[in-house]
Amino acid sequence: MSADIRTTLGLRPVINVSGTMTSLGASIVVPEAIAAMTAILPHFVEINALQRQASAVIARMTGGEAGFITASCSAGVSLAVAGTITGPDLLAIERLPETNTEKNEVLLQMGHVVSYGAPVDQAIRIAGGKVVMIGQATSTHRYHMENAITERTAAAVYVVSHHVVDYGLLNLKEFVEIAHARGVPVIVDAASEYDLKIFLAQGADIALYSGHKFLGGPTSGIVAGRKDLVRNAFLQNMGIGRGMKVGKESIYGAMAALEAWETRDHAGIRAREAGALALWKEALDGRPGVIALIEPDPTDNPLDRMRVIIDPQEAHITAWDLAAALRSGDQPIIVRDHEVEHRYFYLDPCNLHPGQEHIVATRLAEELDKARASNAMIATPIEDLSRHRFDGMLRWPD
Repeated sequence: MSADIRTTLGLRPVINVSGTMTSLGASIVVPEAIAAMTAILPHFVEINALQRQASAVIARMTGGEAGFITASCSAGVSLAVAGTITGPDLLAIERLPETNTEKNEVLLQMGHVVSYGAPVDQAIRIAGGKVVMIGQATSTHRYHMENAITERTAAAVYVVSHHVVDYGLLNLKEFVEIAHARGVPVIVDAASEYDLKIFLAQGADIALYSGHKFLGGPTSGIVAGRKDLVRNAFLQNMGIGRGMKVGKESIYGAMAALEAWETRDHAGIRAREAGALALWKEALDGRPGVIALIEPDPTDNPLDRMRVIIDPQEAHITAWDLAAALRSGDQPIIVRDHEVEHRYFYLDPCNLHPGQEHIVATRLAEELDKARASNAMIATPIEDLSRHRFDGMLRWPD
């Protein structure tokens, strides 16, 4: 077995039970993508011709008319929005983010204004789009969207994510119906979604995916949909897309990951994930102050996660301190702790290497036993999480 490159680089050998998170490297790249990248790296290619080949693969896999590979799904949002503002006008493309047209407004439900590491509305603004928020954080009604559409509306963006408010908002079919009644194209940010066809099938004009999440490709974004809009987005590579460019290895690697998706043993993967969840539930059930719930994915991806709910009075530790304890030590375990102030975190088994599920179970038991044995409850003030959240970034690279 080869040495872990992370040790050579002085990096911590983390175990990822957070999910397909960019901050951890997103996913385990599938062998087909690794082989494709290795094969193409020594050679020169005409990038636009390679993108034409990618377009055919993307069209087949998504049901769209065309597609291309870009740097990330976030880049795809910017390029797709820019395309709706400039069309094929090459001078307008060069001038972005400055625009010479009033038709640059982009509708976005307020409950979809989330951060996936950066604000989604920023991806729109750097493309020259003027964001028009519709509705409130927890409710958007038809009249909100209908009255927001004017002659200045260039596009409407719909975000599919576990981060968004999951009630009280317009669903995609209704969002599309309202937009299309006034000739407004709909762009769907579906970065972490499993179904490559549903969003275009439901009427979206462009659907955007991450190539490096469930697909297991290299860091990349996939733009798919209506040919004229995809072409206008692709033309942005002569403008703001230059800073979002993607190399031959990522284009070909993403193509290989897409094609591997067709033959992947999805049922076998789900079975292995279910096995890890069962192991963790067995390790946690019956422990004082701990409730382990197996829950379905909130955006209907065909997978489950485990919610670990902590009663600090009984467990002698808070959820956030337990998460911190797990990510310390020789084998750091990174959990999904986006909602930890509600006294729970998630364990996601989708990015485990064989045997790591047992390490996770052991560490959970060790940290919970240690907390129960302590005389005082381990309870860092929750305010400290907010106060120190960005300390590391602000000190980087020190």
